[in-house]
Amino acid sequence: MRLITSIFNFYLNASVHVALAVMALTSVTLFLLDIPLNYLLLGFTGCSTVVCYNFIKYGVEAEKYLIVSNRYHRYIQIFSFLCFGVALYFLAQLDQRIWLATGVLGLVSALYAVPLLPKSGNLRSLGGMKIFVVALVWAGFTIILPVLDAQFPYSWDIGVQFVQRFLLVLILILPFEIRDLKWDSKDLRTLPQILGVQKTRKLGVGLIIIFLLLTFLRDDIDTAEVVSRIIVGLVLLGLFRSKLDFGKRYLASFWIEGIPLFWLGIIWVLGKLI
Repeated sequence: MRLITSIFNFYLNASVHVALAVMALTSVTLFLLDIPLNYLLLGFTGCSTVVCYNFIKYGVEAEKYLIVSNRYHRYIQIFSFLCFGVALYFLAQLDQRIWLATGVLGLVSALYAVPLLPKSGNLRSLGGMKIFVVALVWAGFTIILPVLDAQFPYSWDIGVQFVQRFLLVLILILPFEIRDLKWDSKDLRTLPQILGVQKTRKLGVGLIIIFLLLTFLRDDIDTAEVVSRIIVGLVLLGLFRSKLDFGKRYLASFWIEGIPLFWLGIIWVLGKLI
């Protein structure tokens, strides 16, 4: 039992779960736009997410962003280096436009943790910027990269999907902001620090409603997509209107972060039925 718990905790701490969530959102985009699965793109997305998240979580605390402080983090670092190598392998086989877009998104991610100049702050130090930077990068990886890879022309529907994806990631981040309220530095000026927990929950409800309503602004609306978004929206509404403690172990880090996997499963089932 202890071994299973250790493996599960490593699965969460090494950002494998969040990587699967990003891959799930990318797969959702491929399904909604009727694009064939590109396993190279999915593999690159997952491996690069592990590298990016682990660098942000552990690199900023390491000496010169490289030397970690304990053995457990060293195992995560080794795992991240392996994922980095695999990500480069996948990237080398993708279109050069993916390289450019990845470079831009990677720069934004790096500036989130690393100062642009030695005496300047990083994006994380700018009050309230944290969730918007993360949401922008997630939306870029899960919407822009698949569209570029499929050589889709820009359209109104893709723009709406990008905004919806941005909002969805913001919604998914809010429980983590509430969970980390007691540990976050006041300099971060997170939304729960500025608004308080209850107003942050109400903001989440408002964003969920906007997320759902935007679906009907699409020119081409798929029945499976509408039903799946409504189900996911209702689940999120239930979470934000409930009295569940987001700080409870595994609630945010596993169940809420796993909602993209749940959404992908719903779309897959509805695609078979409808």
